[in-house]
Amino acid sequence: MLKSIKGLVTGAVSTLLLAGVAHADITVYTAGPQSLIDKLAEGFTTETGVKVNVFQATTGKVMARIEAEAANPVVDVLISASWDTATDFAKRGWLVPYASPNAEKVPAFLKTETAVAQGVSALGIAWNTKSGTTKPAEWADLTKSEFKDLVNIPDPAQSGSSFELTAALAGQDDFKLFKDLKENGAVIAGANAEALNPVLQGAKAAVFGAVDYITFGSKAKGESIDVIFPESGTVIAPRPVMILNWSKNQDEAKKFVDYMLSDAGQTLVAKTFLMPARSDIPADRPLIADLKLLSYDAAAVQGKRKETLQQVSDIFGAD
Repeated sequence: MLKSIKGLVTGAVSTLLLAGVAHADITVYTAGPQSLIDKLAEGFTTETGVKVNVFQATTGKVMARIEAEAANPVVDVLISASWDTATDFAKRGWLVPYASPNAEKVPAFLKTETAVAQGVSALGIAWNTKSGTTKPAEWADLTKSEFKDLVNIPDPAQSGSSFELTAALAGQDDFKLFKDLKENGAVIAGANAEALNPVLQGAKAAVFGAVDYITFGSKAKGESIDVIFPESGTVIAPRPVMILNWSKNQDEAKKFVDYMLSDAGQTLVAKTFLMPARSDIPADRPLIADLKLLSYDAAAVQGKRKETLQQVSDIFGAD
């Protein structure tokens, strides 16, 4: 009888301990697509029992929330749309070093000691194929008269990837391209989705610097939209995943990174039309090797972020 009671107590304690582990939570902030983080969270919880609390927004809103919570931070894992976030946070000493065993097939340029890419997007021209305009081939084509008042530009202050493209192109001609776009009636139109929606609806003809995976997703749903990557070059935007050092759930956070880089996780990334971080996962879209990339000094670009955004504001501000 004593042995039986002892066994019951031991079993009850084990059950309670397992329940505690199963109900541990992590909080993930992401500037990536809502559908992707929802599916990653669902798959991770199913596999581990760990619940994922999610905040999804634009890069600007995610960073603002982290700043607002500085006195009492709650985020465990951050997924940014700009690699500069990983560089900045590493310099501040805010990140946990972690090398996931599933990162072995992630190319070296997509991982550091404290960050690894979830996936990669690229910037292109999103063009409405029924807009009555000629299919553009180059960035400058959107300054032509047939695109007068028909071009949207994602706000580089809200979109990390849009900022990268803006800075890279502006550095080539001292903002002449953007001044010409303004003269042709192009407007800054909110973050990526806000810039694309009027093009999908036919009110505008093109997005200058559209995040490709959003446009590919719309095309797959039957929208009259196409993505053009100019041969003169574009930029890619690796989306770094980081574990914050104030996290009280670092073991669970590491497991989340593992899952995100697993076969299942990377397949979900590919289905969202992002380029997977792992080189062995197929994707139904152009990959980095298929694109001509602009050459620019990323560190110098980020070092002049405020000045660049001010220039954009001066050009596209109210008349």
